Amino acid sequence: MTMNKEITTAQEIKGGPLTRMLLNDAAGRKLLIILALMSVLIPLSNVLLPEGSFFHVSTYTMTLLGKYLCYALLAVSVDLIWGYCGILSLGHGAFFTLGGYAMGMYLMRQIGDRGVYSNPELPDFMVFLNWTELPWYWLGFDQFWFAMVMVIAAPGILAFVFGALAFRSRVTGVYFSIITQALTYALLLAFFRNDMGFGGNNGLTDFKDILGFDLQADSTRATLFFASGLALILGYLISRFIVTSKLGRVLVAIRDSESRARFMGYRVESYKLFVFVVSAMMAGVAGALYVPQVGIINPGEFAPINSIEMIIWVAVGGRGTLYGAVIGAVLVNYAKTYFTGAFAELWLFMLGGLFVLSTLYLPKGVVGLWAQLKEKYSSSGGSGPDENSSSDDSAVIEEGRT
Repeated sequence: MTMNKEITTAQEIKGGPLTRMLLNDAAGRKLLIILALMSVLIPLSNVLLPEGSFFHVSTYTMTLLGKYLCYALLAVSVDLIWGYCGILSLGHGAFFTLGGYAMGMYLMRQIGDRGVYSNPELPDFMVFLNWTELPWYWLGFDQFWFAMVMVIAAPGILAFVFGALAFRSRVTGVYFSIITQALTYALLLAFFRNDMGFGGNNGLTDFKDILGFDLQADSTRATLFFASGLALILGYLISRFIVTSKLGRVLVAIRDSESRARFMGYRVESYKLFVFVVSAMMAGVAGALYVPQVGIINPGEFAPINSIEMIIWVAVGGRGTLYGAVIGAVLVNYAKTYFTGAFAELWLFMLGGLFVLSTLYLPKGVVGLWAQLKEKYSSSGGSGPDENSSSDDSAVIEEGRT
């Protein structure tokens, strides 16, 4: 009944694609406006306003927020497959890290003879390990356009090969989650090896510039922040376009009952593979924007715990809403920044407790709390929150659940 109502509503909506996909997404529209303002105002306040000004945003704060934006894009990519297609990936950190390594390889090639060993061709770690020539898979990374292609292609190809094998074998549920975690752990072990040519356990670091601009300059940091905000907005719009299209309704049908969707004649493997590859590419872009802002990429990013944290971001924010994933990523990572300094030894326990509490008491995440309160007041006959004020937000939440 709900699915038929959604189809009828979609047919009645008129206007351009952007209007149609944001019409019932009031919270998403607000989020996009906030992101657009942040992407412009924060860099300008850092570059143009003096440090003594009340409205000045320090470079440290801007870089930290830029990192949160990268995490938010990563969370959106996870929510796209988990919230709308039911694919619980515990290895999405692999795609994020591969995109980061592709960017890191480009940045390493830009160092040239300014490295410790002054070798114009080989990165310092290769000189230290007595490598005599650049490996073939490093060729081309001195060109920015090639690196950007690999930022998308490397995670996309891995997701396509891995997803094709898994989905055509009909590996689903917890079994799929386990093998994705095994994938990222295997990559962790591989990239730790010095003979892989990716810097071993130290990874890639000591970056100098990007496109000829000093990475330590405030203007460069501001540009990276703007690029991160723009990428998050585009990633959100792409995801929203997918989930509000006919393809999105099929994905929801697969999530709710894969066997029924298969019985109706849909090629379930193709739909799942498509959205999995798109999600992996988005994760790769997030990793590429993350690396120049933090200044390092190493195999530790492949750690399975990182992929599990991504699931927590989405669960805490609100699975199946997209904007909830953004909110969850920012909230959890801000809490991580604060509590790892204040309660370093307790943070992991607090993170686990947060996930348990969200699962038990906030099944729709923090963005569904308002709807829960409204439902509670309505069932008790009390004068709860104003129903009209949250109709759009409730519709968005229910859209991800139906």
